[in-house]
Formats: sequence, structure tokens, C-alpha cells
Amino acid sequence: MKEEVLKVLENEYSALDIISINDQLGLTTVEELQELENTLTSLVQDYEVYYTKKKKYILYSKCPNFRKGIIDVKKGGYGFLLLKEEEDIHIKEENLGYALDGDMVLVEILDEKKHEGKVIRVLKRATNHFIGEIKSLDGILTFVPKEDKGVIFEVNLKGCVEGEIVAVALGNHIGKNKYRGNIIKHICHKDDPGEDILSIAAKYEIYLDYPKEVIEQAEQLPTEVLESDKEGRTDLTDKIIFTIDGVHTKDIDDAIGLERVDNDYLLRVSIADVSHYVPYDSPLDKEAFTRGTSSYLADTVIPMLPHILSNGICSLNPDVLRCAVTCEMRIDHRGMVIESSIYPSLIKSVKKMNYDAVNQVLDHKQIPEGYEDYVSILREMHELARLIRKERMNRGASDFDVAEAEIVIDESGKAIDVIKRERGEGEMMIEDFMVIANETVAKTFMQENLPSLYRVHEVPKEEKVQAFIQFCSQTGQQIKGKYKNINPKTFQSLLAQIKVEDDRASLYRAMAVRSMPKAKYSEANIGHFGLASKNYTHFTSPIRRYPDLQIHRLLRTYLFENQKDEKTKNYWEHHNPEIASHSSEREVQSVEAEREVTKIKMAEYMEDHIGEEYEGMISGVISWGIYVQLPNLIEGLIPLDTLQDDRYQYIEELQCLMGKNTKKKYTIGDKLHVRCIAATKEEGFIDFMIIDEEEKQHDRDK
Repeated sequence: MKEEVLKVLENEYSALDIISINDQLGLTTVEELQELENTLTSLVQDYEVYYTKKKKYILYSKCPNFRKGIIDVKKGGYGFLLLKEEEDIHIKEENLGYALDGDMVLVEILDEKKHEGKVIRVLKRATNHFIGEIKSLDGILTFVPKEDKGVIFEVNLKGCVEGEIVAVALGNHIGKNKYRGNIIKHICHKDDPGEDILSIAAKYEIYLDYPKEVIEQAEQLPTEVLESDKEGRTDLTDKIIFTIDGVHTKDIDDAIGLERVDNDYLLRVSIADVSHYVPYDSPLDKEAFTRGTSSYLADTVIPMLPHILSNGICSLNPDVLRCAVTCEMRIDHRGMVIESSIYPSLIKSVKKMNYDAVNQVLDHKQIPEGYEDYVSILREMHELARLIRKERMNRGASDFDVAEAEIVIDESGKAIDVIKRERGEGEMMIEDFMVIANETVAKTFMQENLPSLYRVHEVPKEEKVQAFIQFCSQTGQQIKGKYKNINPKTFQSLLAQIKVEDDRASLYRAMAVRSMPKAKYSEANIGHFGLASKNYTHFTSPIRRYPDLQIHRLLRTYLFENQKDEKTKNYWEHHNPEIASHSSEREVQSVEAEREVTKIKMAEYMEDHIGEEYEGMISGVISWGIYVQLPNLIEGLIPLDTLQDDRYQYIEELQCLMGKNTKKKYTIGDKLHVRCIAATKEEGFIDFMIIDEEEKQHDRDK
């Protein structure tokens, strides 16, 4: 009904009450009116529709004197409403109301010519809690937020000690920029190793500790598979099944096995049966839902489930019985699944393999100690993975593999190195197997029309694709074709026309990713553009992603317990949208936390390398400078005011800086020789300056 309501409001320039909307839609029953009311409430909550004081509804875009957006509050006390397609709205301090920096607000235009406005409503807080330190100011313990947003807190600090890091919830407004606050989490002490990471995690509501009732439930679970757990499971303990993960991985949730059947491959992807140990709506399940995902922040893992589960009974450790859910697929020589079944199983992994060793076998034709008995099956798996990958690419999937940086941390929590992490054939093989298993599970739900969750990736907007093509053209890559009605095949052909060396290829892949919408979870299966998949879900990581745990629960309900009645389907049809929406939000929060940790840890590492010189590549150009990426993926800024040889102007359509007199250009992808001139962990910034040829020659002559 959402689309129909929006269409009605789109065609109206004045606000409508619910009865008028009902009449235009031609609704006749009480149930339909209730659905309309729920839809309108949802649209208001999502800030798509404005609910007036006269109890009428109107699109924000139809309000000529209103604007909504994110507010940027400056230290001077004034602010700006940030708008994408028109000039930002200036907001004086006395017109900010209760708005804080980063909030989504509704602004009334006071003076259209001067672009001045007034905040009339805070639609959504950027955050409802603040992370800070307990400090002694003039002998009085005071809560001091780590991020200065101009907020003064009045907090009851009874029982707190100086130096403690806490999270404080935003309370009632009690004066100019002054709020009551309540401590909701005691995080750590400022001198504890990893304090910086835990503080950033807490900013995104990611906490290391668990509620008491969650730990109590976890401690009551068995530490080994019981006889009762074996009932109704297919025994696969006589099969060669093993795991492949990172060297330090402790939460192992996927295992693989392979056999040949005639000319086909029989691939078994066995996933830890977490739903067997985490009942729906139990304290463990509620906490897993709240967290949404495990977070991997440099050397710190904050798991979705307590370690007693994620590293214990739910981890597919070697040489022990484990409960699993197995997706068994018969795959032909084209890399296509021709038969499949999904069932609860009992497995015993014969070996905990790691990517480093597997890559020695697959990439370098070497045999590490302890892998002698598995070389043949690994190579056969590799052969199958290539067939699966080829089939996926044939249907239009794109290669968005972007290298990642690994931060090396010492015992004190300090960053001592940054390493570019490349994926080998082992990592890609496991990804191929997980993707085809996820597709098979999603297709199973679709074939029986069962309410489920999907991992979806929408078609990119045409203007975004055109902007990417323009970027390619401006950097010397001539793209042929019009690309009006984009689909996976045409986007793949676009990427295939980009011919650059390896170190620049990752830059173009990153730019291609930015041109596309983010993947998310949804109860509606609209397909996955990047994978060129009509059916895709997340089934393979129930230890660390809540949607995967939910998929296991649905498999258990529909397939293993055969509950496919209308009541059951209606229940999940009602609850899946909330799970999808919340899980997508928590994923975004976790990614943002990871990026912030990476940023401050890179700056911390570079604090010890100020004055050193590097070869880098321009990764971004903006009006105030040039971003340069080093080979290990550390990125820093060359401020515009350090370019002394000319006056440079930012040319947006060319994405470059151009000298006014010399016409010298700095463009994305250009190589530069730079020196690190500043780095500050607290603010997470790194500054470079360009070393010109004359200075380099002078240094060589010394």
C-alpha cells in the first residue's frame, strides 16, 4: 500500500487527512483503513511524510517553506542545514532549538533570499548517547564527552572514578545546550589497552559485555553434543569435512566436503546449527538481534553471541562432534546446481585449515606440513570453485574485490604496522562455495513461496553510472556504449573496458562500488545486482550475523518441522521486515565503527613515521586538497595550502585540481612522491606534502 499512498500524495499540493486519502484509494473495509493508518504511521516514522498539527499528511517535498536534512552545528554556535541539490540553509544559534550536530531536522525557511532558516523539529537524533571520560575539574568529578558537540551534561556520577570511560544517554533538556544524562554503560578505564577501540565501539552501541540473563542462559548450554541432539540428524561423521579460516579465527561456522558422483560434484556446505542452541525470543536471541552482527575492529572482536557459544559448542572445531545444517548440492560441469537438499546433520571436522596454508597448495603448488593427505581434495575443490565462479561471471556478476588493510597491534594496544591484505585462491574458493549455498537456500524459499529474508542489491541509478563513466573518461579510460538501461551484463561489460595496471585497478573497483547502492537485508526478494543473482540470502554465518540465524530458524520451522501452515507463514511475514530493517541498520553501524577504528589506528601508526617519504597514488580530489593512498592502503591528505607552486582550483566535473597559471593537473590515479608531515590519532588525520623532483634530486645528492 505504501506506493499507492505515496502516489496519491505526489499528486496533491496540499495536505490531506486520512479520510481523503482513504477515499482516493477507494478503500471500503475497516481492515483496509487500519492498514492505511499503519502505512501512514510508517511513512511519518521514516520521514517521508510530514504529519501536520491539523492531523493531515503531506510529502516533505511538497512543503515549499520546509526542508529536512542533516544539520552541521559549528563551534561558534550557529549551524547549516546540509542540502544536496540547493544552497545550504544558515541557522542562527537562537534558531537551533534542541538540534545537535548531525541530527536530522525539519527546518522552516525564514528568508529564502538569505537562505536562513529555523529548526522546528528534531526528526532523528544522530545519537542518543555520548561516550566520555570522568575527569576531575576543580576537584569535582565531571563527565566530559570525547566528541565536542557543544553539549553540557548533568550526570549522577556516584560510584564513578576519575579516568573511567562511560556511555551516557541523552536525557531531558534543562537549559541552553544543557541536558540531564544517565550512565548506561561502564566501558573501561582510559589507561586500559584497547580503550580507544572500545570507546569507538560504544559510540555505535557495540559493547563487549552481555546482560546477566544472557550469560546465565549461555552457561546452561551443553559443552558437547548430547545424545538427544543427534535425533533426526543425518550422520556425516564418516565424510571428509574440514574448515578453512584465518589463522586466528576462533568462531568457525562453516565446513566443506566434496565427493564425485559420476561426472558431477557433490558439494556439502555444513553450517553450525546455532538456532538449535539459541531458541527464538530467548535472552540469547534477543541480545543477538539487538547486536545484529559481530564486529571486527582491528585486533578486537566483539561477538554477536558470547564466546562460550561462538568459540565453543557452536564452533565447528576439529575432532569433535558438532550439530550443523548442511546444504548438499550436486553441481555439473557448467558450475550449476542440478539437485539440492538441506537437512540437519551431525559432523566432525577432520582438520582446521587456514588460508595461508591452503593458498600455498593452490597458489604456489607447495605442500605445508599436515596437509599432505588433503592436497588432492583441495585441488578438486579449487577446480569446482572455478566452474562456479565462471558460471557466475557468465551471467553478469562483477568483480568488486577491493583489498583491505590489516592493522597489527602490539600488547599495549598500539598500532605497529599496517599491511595490505590480498585474497588468495583459498579465500575466493570459500566465497564461491558460500555464495552458491546461499543462492540454493534462497531458491528453496522462493520455490515454495515461504516468507523469508534476502540479501538484496538494487540496480544502480543511471546518473550514478554515468558519473562513473565520466570519471573513467576523465582518467583516460574510454568507455564505449550508452548504458541507459543498466543490468548486470552491461555493467560487467563496462568494467571490462577499463584497462589499468594492478595498483590502479583497485581504485577503479572502489569507484565502481561507490556508484552502486549498498546491499541490505529485505523481506522482498528483488535480487542481487552485483552477484547477478535472482535469489540470494545469508545462510552461512549464523554465529556472527543475525539474519543468518533467522534463516536457520526458518529452515528448521518450514523444512525440518514441516510447519508451513498459513498461521506460521503469516507470523514470519509480519516479523521479517523488522528483522531485515534492524539487521541492515546494525550492519551499517558496525561498518562505520570498523572504518573509524581503522582511521585512528592508521594515524596512530603514522605518528611514528612523520618525516618519512613514500610513493603513493591520488585516491581522491576535493576542493580543499588531495587524498593520497600508500601501497599499504594508508590514506592521507595533501592540504591545498601546501601546494605553493601555483593557485589551484577544484574542477568538479574533471575531479581534479588545476593550476591557474601552469595548468598543471592533479587527477585520481596519478602517482606522487610524498612526505608525511603530520598525524594525530585523536582526530584520525594524516597529512602529506608533495616532494617535487628538484627536492628528490637534492636528497639523492646528499
